[in-house]
Amino acid sequence: MKKWISILLLTATYSLFTIDHLQAQCSICTRTAQQQGERPAKALNAGIIYLALMPITICSVIGYRWWKSNR
Repeated sequence: MKKWISILLLTATYSLFTIDHLQAQCSICTRTAQQQGERPAKALNAGIIYLALMPITICSVIGYRWWKSNR
């Protein structure tokens, strides 16, 4: 259990420090954002990542509970 907590904390820390380098845009969103400039492109990318965090968190919690109950 300690191993999983340390992996989770390491992943969360790494993702917080590299959030500026994440590219979460599809090709259409990338082209649209490039036409608007650098600042709106970064804001659009941050918004996409923000919206993706909740479904990823929900799936992770469900997967963990499923794994824990079948263990």
